[in-house]
Amino acid sequence: MKFIVDKKFFEKIPNACFGVIIAKNINNKQYDWVKELLDEQVKNIQIKYENQKAKEIPEIMLYREAFRQIDINPNKFMCAIESLVSRTLKQGFVPNINSLVDLGNALSLKYIIPLGIHDIDKLKGDIELRFANEEDIFIPFNGEEETPDLNEVIYASGHDVRTRRWTWRQGENGKVDENIKSAFIPLDAFTENKDNMLKLQQELKELLSKMGADCILGYVDKDNNVFEW
Repeated sequence: MKFIVDKKFFEKIPNACFGVIIAKNINNKQYDWVKELLDEQVKNIQIKYENQKAKEIPEIMLYREAFRQIDINPNKFMCAIESLVSRTLKQGFVPNINSLVDLGNALSLKYIIPLGIHDIDKLKGDIELRFANEEDIFIPFNGEEETPDLNEVIYASGHDVRTRRWTWRQGENGKVDENIKSAFIPLDAFTENKDNMLKLQQELKELLSKMGADCILGYVDKDNNVFEW
């Protein structure tokens, strides 16, 4: 399988880069240490960014500017990491979903970098970050299918849209449950926060090993737009 980022995407955002984790043999049972890690990162965010708006955090401003470069209004369509941090600051907690999702949220908060988790067994072939076409279909949570805007940036496998507007909105088909065994995990970053992204990638690999997973790491940027595993 392959992860492919459209070269035209890099023409608009040349500083974008992506860490990749392929995790196999995941045992996604309930782990107390994952819940503790998530709770710890929630507290850290509240302390570090007390009385600060999420959109004013420098690391998040990188994503807001990138959204503008691909014609996404970040005030209307909030990047996943801004949404996660904003909710954490306002509500003081992040709901527990399952250990794998909770682990992803914990490390997203720690490094202020969005990451996606996709069940490889539910993909319809290669997964791409590309511009939408007329055949693409998105199914929102508990909703009727939608057609993304033409040329909207999407994560897709075949014509199954996994997320709309890059990292804005995940769909019903992208839900991760406790039965997942193999995951494709992209880390969306830029040259400006690449070092933190690589640290996140390494830490996530180490923690996934505690869940029984074997991991393969990859990297994609404008000079190497395809990762194959």
